This record gives sequence, structure tokens and C-alpha cells, in this order.
Amino acid sequence: VQLQASGGGLVQPGGSLRLSCVASGRLFGVNFMGWYRQAPGKSRELVARVSSGGNTNYADSVKDRFTISRDNAKNRVYLQMNSLKPEDTAVYYCNVDRFGMDYWGKGTLVTVSS
Repeated sequence: VQLQASGGGLVQPGGSLRLSCVASGRLFGVNFMGWYRQAPGKSRELVARVSSGGNTNYADSVKDRFTISRDNAKNRVYLQMNSLKPEDTAVYYCNVDRFGMDYWGKGTLVTVSS
């Protein structure tokens, strides 16, 4: 499984960004697709994920601001990020769970700063 993320960048506080990730390779059996992030000096944490059936999980810190969506026909997962805060600054990683194994993309940097 290969994952290619895009959409990161520099945005001012209160702004929006949309991350996109496309999966390729052996995708049969993929369950969760999602996004994790890692800020400087911190461990990687779950931001949001969506199951193959459409169930979603969000970190408390992003609820009501971020929305995850998935297009199974295009093997894509998206993260719409609104009302961004400086504490959202991190490298965001696309992740898929296939038969209990995690696969990771290279990450895309999101910087929220004025």
C-alpha cells in the first residue's frame, strides 16, 4: 500500500486547509483511513479516521472544526480543517489500516501562524 498526501501549507489562524490522500497498491481489506499528526517535540496522535462503513472518530481537540471524508471509488481520504489554530501546527500523516497493519504516507506540513 502506498499513500500520497497533499494539501499542507502555511495558513493564518482562523483559516482553512484541505488535506487529500490517495492510496494505491493492494487495497483489498482496507478498513480505516485517517490522519495523524506529530507536532515538534510531541508524539504522533490520531486526528481523525473513517472506517470503510463510514464511521468516524475525531480527537477532542479538532471536533467541530475538522471533517474527514472518504471516497472509496477513488481510494481517497480528505481532511477539511477549519478554524485552524497555532496548536494545529504539525506534520500530518495519512494512514490506512489493512488487516490490522498500519501503512503511512510521508506526511505533509501544516503551519498555522500569523
